[in-house]
Amino acid sequence: MKKKDIPQVQHIAKTSWNATYEGIIPYNIQENFLNSAYSDKNMKSRLKHSFIFVAEVDKRIVGFANYSPITKDGKTELVAIYLYPEYQGKGIGTAFLRHGIEQLGDVEEIHLNVEKNNEIGMNFYTAKGFEVVSEFEDDFGGHILHTVRMVLRVRESFQK
Repeated sequence: MKKKDIPQVQHIAKTSWNATYEGIIPYNIQENFLNSAYSDKNMKSRLKHSFIFVAEVDKRIVGFANYSPITKDGKTELVAIYLYPEYQGKGIGTAFLRHGIEQLGDVEEIHLNVEKNNEIGMNFYTAKGFEVVSEFEDDFGGHILHTVRMVLRVRESFQK
């Protein structure tokens, strides 16, 4: 991702969130989160301090993945994989996982949190070999989320 891509990535985050979390997270809480987490300032910080990859179709960005820096013991946090809804199920998410594994080097484990009622996310991560390590309730701007913590042990589960 480049700095000039920020507006497109922000739009993908909003569109994907609104489609995914309709009926799960109230719209106003989604908007509060998106306006903060994907503000220009936070996006510039993410670009500087983490890894953000974009996917393009016909020179248009259609999705992105955001990984934290890898720790000394080979762990990274998959902060986001978001795609426009019409591009889901076309292998882009899988490509983001493969690309992250390749680009991050000696990654041993990929960790993430996903809302339990996010069926698309839960099904995707489970199909890719992520395992549930814990479940907890999280106060998300006054709305209780049912969060699932998952991990992918790269060498065991995902072919490099």
